[in-house]
Amino acid sequence: MLVRFIGTAGRDGWPAPGCGCVSCAGLPPGWRAPLRVEVDGVLTLGQEAPPPGYEVRGSLVVAPDGSRLLDLSSSAPVPPVTCDLVLADLLADPSVLGDLRRRGLVTDTTHVIAVGLDHRVRSEPELARRLAMWGARAVPDGTVLDTAHAPPPAPAPPRRTLLLGGSRSGKSDEAELRLAAEPHVTYLATGPSGDGDPEWAARVAAHRARRPAHWANEETTRLADAIARATTPLLVDGLGTWLAAMFDEAGAWEEPSRREEVVRRCDELVEAWRSTPQRIVAVSDEVGLGVVPSTPSGRAFRDALGRLNQRLAAESEDVTLVVAGRLLPLT
Repeated sequence: MLVRFIGTAGRDGWPAPGCGCVSCAGLPPGWRAPLRVEVDGVLTLGQEAPPPGYEVRGSLVVAPDGSRLLDLSSSAPVPPVTCDLVLADLLADPSVLGDLRRRGLVTDTTHVIAVGLDHRVRSEPELARRLAMWGARAVPDGTVLDTAHAPPPAPAPPRRTLLLGGSRSGKSDEAELRLAAEPHVTYLATGPSGDGDPEWAARVAAHRARRPAHWANEETTRLADAIARATTPLLVDGLGTWLAAMFDEAGAWEEPSRREEVVRRCDELVEAWRSTPQRIVAVSDEVGLGVVPSTPSGRAFRDALGRLNQRLAAESEDVTLVVAGRLLPLT
């Protein structure tokens, strides 16, 4: 199957005419045309009647040679078959790719091409960064892709990633983006469930609602144990609430003599982090940018979290500071 990408953008193109956003302002007019894809020079995706020899089943196109194209830009049903090429609006929902992988419809030999591209992403480099994380790619308008050729190998993701940032910095959003296209993920939530606190419960519910439906969720403070027994990639959110729970469990807020138990639990976590064969992304608070806490317990917590961040960073392939939704890789 030869697939020609006449246009790869969303309905209005990218840049959108008359739009002054930073994404559109950084591109020349007509950079990407509205989505239009042609198969073998005889079939345009979306046309009502396929030519002889071609079969359209929901969002699936089957060519005479048996190759299969799955067009997720269509709202038609998705047949349960493995595909040679998938076209998807990954800016809308990258987790759809993880679900397809989980179901075996997308494999390492499937070409995954992002379409519907537009100013929902701030630049082409940011688009390329996200797609690389998801094992997908974008192609320029005019590209002709032969599905008989294997896709380029996806770069191996870092095994251990630590994302640091302040409150509302975007670190949790970034963590979820990192793992969005994985077929299996276990989300380790370390904070309280919100029982008896409606405002906190609403925050927890909002976090849950935005996670992919096929992710497993586990509320735990036994992080070392959870990491040691993991069989899927992990997302830990977050280390600050976990450490606070360790202070609670040890009774170490007002009793300095009990903080050795907190140190021991941190040692266990660092060892599990160092030893895990699974991919893991953890979110932690960068506590060293604010004022000095006014209480001894506050200073003890700040110091303990700062030391834990340093130790985990030393055992991580990827450490990134997130500020106002922007990323600053730390080397």
